Amino acid sequence: MTIATERGLDFYHFDALLTPEERELRDRVRAFCDEEVIPIINGYWERAEFPFELIPKLAALGLTGGTIKGYGCPGLSAVAVGIGAAELSRGDGSLETFLGVTSGLAMQSIAFCGSEEQKQRWLPAMATMEKIGAFGLTEPYVGSDAAHIRTTAKRVGDRYVLNGAKRWIGNATFADVVIIWAQDDETGKVGGFLVEKGTPGFAASVITGKIAKRPLLNADITLANCEIPETNRLPMARSFRDTAAVLKATRFGVAWEGVGHAMAAFELAREYAIKREQFGRPIAGFQLIQQKLVQMLGELTAIQLMAWRVSKLIDESPEQVTEGMASLAKQQCAARARQVVALGRELMGGNGILLENHMARHFADMEAVYTYEGTNEINTLVVGREITGVAAFV
Repeated sequence: MTIATERGLDFYHFDALLTPEERELRDRVRAFCDEEVIPIINGYWERAEFPFELIPKLAALGLTGGTIKGYGCPGLSAVAVGIGAAELSRGDGSLETFLGVTSGLAMQSIAFCGSEEQKQRWLPAMATMEKIGAFGLTEPYVGSDAAHIRTTAKRVGDRYVLNGAKRWIGNATFADVVIIWAQDDETGKVGGFLVEKGTPGFAASVITGKIAKRPLLNADITLANCEIPETNRLPMARSFRDTAAVLKATRFGVAWEGVGHAMAAFELAREYAIKREQFGRPIAGFQLIQQKLVQMLGELTAIQLMAWRVSKLIDESPEQVTEGMASLAKQQCAARARQVVALGRELMGGNGILLENHMARHFADMEAVYTYEGTNEINTLVVGREITGVAAFV
């Protein structure tokens, strides 16, 4: 048996870097994906439907709430959160993004910026997935320039009136609460607002025609004189800096998503190469195939270690992880994972575009990961600004 067969994905003994608790979580999530997700997800992907029946089983994994302590949340290490994200992405990217939106972006917004009453009301119910959250920042005409969103919140007595539009908002068509980021007319700065399901003036419609993350229900949102009580404003969301703090705190998880898709691609490609025969022998014995597999393994190993290191730094002291460090992790992990899934698709030839072989799903889904939570270009410029002291964009 070759050393590659013995070690599989753990070519550099990555397991040794994890605590017993992190390894147990990894094994638990991997088993869930192998037994519950992978056997059924292709049909949902093709139909662009979300597998709602998996939500209770996903909730039972104990991931929801991530690093948040108290309020019924698991208080996991950042490494554990990342390992969970990678394993879910290895199973299916849409399921991981569903979790990342409600557990990361929405719950972290409430944990970072909410009042004690808001935390008590929402976080325990969201931790069990009795309640689902969404995060409304991106707009139809405002993507990367998120500090200049156009949605407004006007104070009228003891209420706020929201007007505007949001786009690409995961979970928004069925979420129990959507965090809407808007320009607060009182402060002139960005604020966060809790819009509950059924609020008049709030409408969400599923975006159709996607070629990536198809089971994930992204939505267009319109806010037309949408009134919410003053108590639904996040009191600690006082400017876009607070929004950016939430994004920084969750960006490392997106880096791990890239790791998960790359893990799946390498596993699938290696197994295919060993079993697929051409010219009288397995294609794994051809030099060009081995070159692709080695390149895939090299990129995967590099991003595994990068994602682990930034997560470990967060666990040691979140303050030491700068915006640029978080952006570099996302930018590199997404770019290299995109290359890994492309090589895997290429190695499989025509079979690589068939959904039944799973590679096509990861290949397409990585296009979304490469773009969201900061495009490759914007994350590059965030890092460039930090290492030069000169901003290449305003």
